[in-house]
Order: sequence, then C-alpha cells, then structure tokens
Amino acid sequence: MKTVKSSIQSLVLSRLIIVTTLVVAAVVIQWSTVSFLPLGPFYSLIIGSYVLSIFYLLLYRWDSHYRFQAYLQIHFDLLLITALVYISGGINGNLHFLYVFVIVAASLVLGRRAAYLTASLAAILFGVLADGMYYGLIPYFREDQFRELSIGLVLYTIFLAWGVFFVITFLVNHLASSLRKAREALAVAERELEIKERQAAAGRMSALIAHEIRNPLAAISGSVQVLKNELSLNPEQSRLMNIVLSESRRVSESIDQFLNLASPGKDVFMTFDLAEMLRETLTMLKMSGELNGRTAVKGNFETTKADFYGNPGQFKQVFWNLTRNALHAMPEGGELSINIVREAKDRLSLCFADTGKGMTAEEQARMFEPFYSRFEGGQGLGLAVVQKIVDDYEGKIRVFSKEHQGTEILITLPVRPDKAREKGRTAGREREWKRS
Repeated sequence: MKTVKSSIQSLVLSRLIIVTTLVVAAVVIQWSTVSFLPLGPFYSLIIGSYVLSIFYLLLYRWDSHYRFQAYLQIHFDLLLITALVYISGGINGNLHFLYVFVIVAASLVLGRRAAYLTASLAAILFGVLADGMYYGLIPYFREDQFRELSIGLVLYTIFLAWGVFFVITFLVNHLASSLRKAREALAVAERELEIKERQAAAGRMSALIAHEIRNPLAAISGSVQVLKNELSLNPEQSRLMNIVLSESRRVSESIDQFLNLASPGKDVFMTFDLAEMLRETLTMLKMSGELNGRTAVKGNFETTKADFYGNPGQFKQVFWNLTRNALHAMPEGGELSINIVREAKDRLSLCFADTGKGMTAEEQARMFEPFYSRFEGGQGLGLAVVQKIVDDYEGKIRVFSKEHQGTEILITLPVRPDKAREKGRTAGREREWKRS
C-alpha cells in the first residue's frame, strides 16, 4: 500500500511529462507538415489529459483508496490512448506505441498481475479498433486516412503490436521484480546496519563499564588478600576468604576476556617464534596447575621454529584459550596434540587435536558465539576472542569434531598478513616521527 501511495504522484507526473512531450512534438511536426493530426480533436484530448491529472491529484489528497486510484488512472489512460490512435488513423497511424507507457506504469505501480491485465486490455482495445476500422464497422476519423490494406497486413500489424505489448510486460515485470528485491535487500541491510550500530554502541559502553569495574575489583581482591594474611582466621572464615578471592579472580578473568573481545588494545607488531610463544604458554598453564600430569601434550612444537609477524600477546591469548578449552574437554585426562606446519612459503597452520568428549553439530555451530560455553563455570569468551584474532590476521578456522571422539581445531594463517604489514608500517612511521 505504501508503494502504491508513493507512486501515485509519480504516475501523474510521468503522464504530464509524456503528454507535454507529445504536444511539443505535435506542434513541431505540424509546422513542417499539414497531414499529421487534426489539431482540434488532438488538443482536446491533451487538455482532457491535463484536466484528469488535476483531478487525480485532488483525489490523491482527499481519498485513501490508492490502488483504486491507480487502476482508475490506468484505465482512463488506455481509453485516451485508444482515442489518440483512432484520430491518428488507427492501424494506418503510428501512435499505438503509447500503450507501452501504460503497461510499464501498471507494472511499476501495481505489480505483475496488473501489468498483464493492462497489456491484455490494450491488446483488446487496439485489436477491436483495428478490425472495426478494417471491416468498416468503425469509420475513419477522416476520409483521407483510409488506405486499402490486405487482411494479412492488418493481422500482421495487430499480432506484432500484441507481441510487443506482452514482451514489454514480461521484461518490465522482470526488472520491476529485481528492483523490488533490491529494495527489500537494501531495507534489510539498513536495518541490520542500524542494529549493528546499536550493538557497537552498547559494546563500547559495556567495555567502558567493564574497565571501570576492573580497577575497584582489583582493589577489593588485594584488600581481601592482605586481610587474609594479617588476620587470625578460623577455618570457616579462611574458606570464605578463599571463595572471595577465587570468585574475584574468575570475574577479573571474565572482564579481561571481554575487554580483549571488545577492544583490540595496543598493536605491537614484530617477528617472533610461534613455537616459542606456545612453549611459554604451556609453561604458564603448568605453573597454574591447569595442565597437570593427567593430560599428555605432544607435537612438533618442542623442536620446530615458526617465525611469524604479528602481536605476540594476541597469540599468547590464542594458545592459552585453545589449550584450556581442550583441557576442559578432557576432565579425566587424555592426549593433546599441537603441531605447527608451514604449508607454503607464505602460509602456516596451527593444529590443536584433543581426545576429549567432542562436540555435537549444534555445539560446533555455536562454539565461537560470545558468552556461549559448553563447560560449567565457563564465560564463553575464550573462543570468541580466538576467532576475532584469527579474523584480524586474515586467517581461517576449521573445526573437526564428533561426539565422544575428540576435537581438532585447524587454524591457517598468512605468515605476514596485509593488515599486520600495514599496521607495522604505520607503527614504524610513528616511531620515526617521534625520534625526529
């Protein structure tokens, strides 16, 4: 309904443009020849078209039945064009092409079905007029317009006009359908963009709030630690203090993960050894007690060397989150295989394969969603951070997993991605500028 309403004015304006063009063309032709059209009836029809256009505008303002108005205009246009074709000589004239404009208007304003109905009505009106004038049932508007025509030429002209009407209808309907789909896709894209802008604003606000929470939380945790060390506590009080400290650390880790997901932090790019960074990460996990003797870690990372250009801190996050995720998938212990393979001169792959409980298809589809976790007590941010970092380095993540058969996560990275290279050049220029 909204489309029809917005198209009514365009329909009236288009009609006025076409009619005015016909008037100008008729005047120019009339100056060069006296055998174009009878001036009186022609200008009467033109004036009638202008009057009807004014009536349509008034009706548009006062009445809300817009589809009815559109159909009314289409039908009167067909009658006016039929009258113009008649006074121009019928089948001997050359104005029956004007039917095409009405068919196009019907398709754009009212849709596919209305366009075919308009083409059919135009074909009927032109066919009845041509046959009636040929057989003498309808007299010629002027006697000098009469020309002896064969029935074959008459039928050829009629069928040719009909073919043009319906071919134009098909083509315009196809284009109009494509235009409507494009408009719908654009509207959907605009809505998605608006939603993403709101989400981005909410993310920035959430990051700000999380940052403001982190500092007082660290102060609270530090104060509780001091009190625990300095006060003489009974076993129950000590247990409560430990709960406060452990929950504070858990909340602090969640805030850190969220901030890593929400904001990239400082871009410190350099060439470093991925294998060495992985070994450091595994050492930290052993010292924290998460990587215990129940899980055997193997792979070529102990002996290989893999130079990479990027931010070492980001890949420490990647290794930390992937390893912890694998350990959580093997609560009773198991085997974790980590390999770094240079697939080509400019690409390498990281493979983390565990013998844990695996994942269902639904869990695989959601594993990188923020705040979705398969494990009790998980924040659901670690793998989301991993995906964000890999995307920033123009890499790809593939997951192969079956329930009760383990999981393999394969990350493919360019050795020196374009984004990292550009950031490195920018950082270098900034350092040179600071030195100068």
